[in-house]
Amino acid sequence: MTSSHSVTTLHARNRISLALALSALVASNPALAQDSAADCASQNDLIGSIKRLEQKLGFRKTKNFQKTSEETAADYRCYYTGKLELPDSYEGLKFRFGTASGCPLDTKRPDVFFYPLEAKASGRTPLTTSLAHESRERFMVVVPHEDFHATPELKKLPATLNEAASTLVGFLIAIELARQEFGEQSDVYRNLEREPELFRRKADLVNRYHARLRRVYATWRASEISEPSALAQKQQAFEGLLSECRALKPDPKSFNKCLAANNNAGLAYDATYTKYYILMYDLYVTEGQKLEPTLTALRGALSARTEAEAVQNLRALIKTQPASAAGLPPILPGPAPVGSPSCCSTLTPPR
Repeated sequence: MTSSHSVTTLHARNRISLALALSALVASNPALAQDSAADCASQNDLIGSIKRLEQKLGFRKTKNFQKTSEETAADYRCYYTGKLELPDSYEGLKFRFGTASGCPLDTKRPDVFFYPLEAKASGRTPLTTSLAHESRERFMVVVPHEDFHATPELKKLPATLNEAASTLVGFLIAIELARQEFGEQSDVYRNLEREPELFRRKADLVNRYHARLRRVYATWRASEISEPSALAQKQQAFEGLLSECRALKPDPKSFNKCLAANNNAGLAYDATYTKYYILMYDLYVTEGQKLEPTLTALRGALSARTEAEAVQNLRALIKTQPASAAGLPPILPGPAPVGSPSCCSTLTPPR
């Protein structure tokens, strides 16, 4: 299998280089500087509109995106795991801080995912240059996604529930804001309106291949197949996943329809967002695809002490269980976090 880490690092470096090049170009061109200032004002206006909508909907107030940063990324993270290991989520991945140059790891041994993070739910995350240069749709999804992480009910639950909920809510807030700010005939609104269902389709793929590879690795650990056989099945699975995700149409505007790293680390990372997303999407459908009823139901369901209780609450709220919920993966005990950062990061951007 070719090294997907090297491809991922190349994409990440290209994004960083582009942001730095844009900054230099703006600094040397007064006309572009004026345009940049106008864009910044527009972004600040959007952030203000998002924050006002969040306040109306009962979000906990945060200081996210109140300040701008000249930094390209909020963090440089190197997630990694073994060639035949697949954690349940990013909480089970090993972790080191990286730099703009990449990861201080021997990429021939573990499966590595290098991620220059545009934003993180610290409560004070700034507006980085990479996020500032993203599409309007991406920008409008990331801000409420990070802010929803401050919801008290989420802090007691694993990242698989926290990220799925924040992902859905980020989409729904962005859709409502696009309707208010740009109108239902705008491209921004139409693009964002598709995102929840497009991510449901990605979630189906990620969950299916995650379960498939967990079975392969369990069979290898039980000495029922050889290591070369397990690695061959792994390569076949990742090739299939890449082919299927590339076929998803239309292309999403706010997230990467494929894994950012086509290996175990990238799959475990994305599974954090997808494991329970389908169940939450079904709740959204049950609530008539309306923002406020979905938000109320979601908060109630996640007011739980355990993962199992939260999942039971969600299932109970789905009045007529859609067929998609039948494919929900079971609750499996994942490995204890190994050097992972505290929750939470954000969906990988489209590329």
